[in-house]
Amino acid sequence: MNKTKSVRWGILGTGSIATKFALGLRAADNAELMAVGSRSNQTAEAFAREHGAARAHASYNELAEDPDVDAIYIATPHVLHRENTLACIAGGKAVLCEKPFAMNAREGEEMVTAARNAGTFLCEAMWTRFLPGTRRVRELISKGVIGEPRQLECDFGFRTDLDPEGRLFNPALGGGALLDVGIYCVAYARMVFGSSPAEMHSSAHIGETGVDEQSAYLFRYESGALARMSSATRTQTAHRATISGTEGSIEIPGFWHAQELIVNGELERHPHKGNGYTHEAIAVGEALAAGAKECAEIPLDETLEIARTLDELRGQWGLSYPADEVNG
Repeated sequence: MNKTKSVRWGILGTGSIATKFALGLRAADNAELMAVGSRSNQTAEAFAREHGAARAHASYNELAEDPDVDAIYIATPHVLHRENTLACIAGGKAVLCEKPFAMNAREGEEMVTAARNAGTFLCEAMWTRFLPGTRRVRELISKGVIGEPRQLECDFGFRTDLDPEGRLFNPALGGGALLDVGIYCVAYARMVFGSSPAEMHSSAHIGETGVDEQSAYLFRYESGALARMSSATRTQTAHRATISGTEGSIEIPGFWHAQELIVNGELERHPHKGNGYTHEAIAVGEALAAGAKECAEIPLDETLEIARTLDELRGQWGLSYPADEVNG
């Protein structure tokens, strides 16, 4: 990393999530957008012009090898995360990889091992974890404001048109609700209860393209605590999380982009800095400045636990992806 305060970022990919991260960087005091990488020069140059990047690379590997880039945000489709992350690690870059971290736990373990062997920084871009509202939830739980958390209810579903070749419905692209939005619920449960579940029961509707269009899952923890969750790509839901404890509750409307909490009946507001993606960029910069190799908000071992949970859920549904048979 350069010796100045600002982290010089590269963005790998030019889709909608890449645009959100680029906008988020504008509000981060410890960040600047240095470069973008795409599979075409035209797309890279257009993105660089729009977002003020100094350099445009016509391949992902060129970005990974750019000596003036400190950290790379990986914003490609799920199925490319492993390949792209390994290339960036080989280039000596710090990596913030968009969720889901990998297509399965095996890929995730390979990525984490590579980073640890190389001594480079790696983190899953689970942006919800870095938001002020989510930080406040963790603080409230740790201070015992609601007593011991005993139940979590959480949903994340939306209605979109069926597109068999689109990212959300194509098995070759890691389609399905679980990896796209269900992961938010699973990761939230891991945060609230501090461990993987001892027992999982679930059911899913597998649509005509062979991926989960909606599912529901019930987790039981060693303490007896329960999490009841659902996700969907063809059904609109409330996007609400409720944590119930022995002495109170926390309600989080729009929990995955939380800006409001209702704590024991009292409203709290926790606005984002920038567009919200700013917070994960700031956290990575702070971790790099401290010499850390991962972020405390979502440690790598926790990312792998979440990936194993997702694998187990898919196993209960008989849902596999071509990527599950690759790189094995």
